[in-house]
Amino acid sequence: MADRIIKHCDLTCSLFWLRASVVIRHSCFVISSALILVLMSNVSSAQSPNLIGRWTVEITFANEDHRSLRFEAQGEGKGTFLLLDPKLNVWGDARPSEAKWNRAEGNAITFSGPVEFMLGNVGRDAGTLTFRGKFETADLITGEVEFSPLVGERPSKHGTFKAVRVGGG
Repeated sequence: MADRIIKHCDLTCSLFWLRASVVIRHSCFVISSALILVLMSNVSSAQSPNLIGRWTVEITFANEDHRSLRFEAQGEGKGTFLLLDPKLNVWGDARPSEAKWNRAEGNAITFSGPVEFMLGNVGRDAGTLTFRGKFETADLITGEVEFSPLVGERPSKHGTFKAVRVGGG
């Protein structure tokens, strides 16, 4: 009788461990599958937003001077700047100038090009604008800007910028 009880206990114990083994394997499969899905979604969401399109860029220099322009980012690192200054009507229709852009680590972006800001009613301040920023969202870039004058021995002007995508992504 004792042998029978021991064999019955051995069989029950074996069945229990077999069932536990199946449950553990199933749980590992479910957890592994869930982990793979999470990692895949992180990889796809970690892709950098697309810069190509039109952007309205608001600039605030350290002296509180505000400027606006339209940046149109095209393929292959090319683009254009178009100043959005009502005073430019004195000189006729505003014309776009060539710009360049490139991606850096993560969501960092740099774009630059020549511009001519109006000075008073008759003068122009020609120079190069260089923007260094990061995507905050797919439709918003913020960062720092530098204006380097082309004429004279004047220092560069520094400030911040906010670029908002025009018309969605």
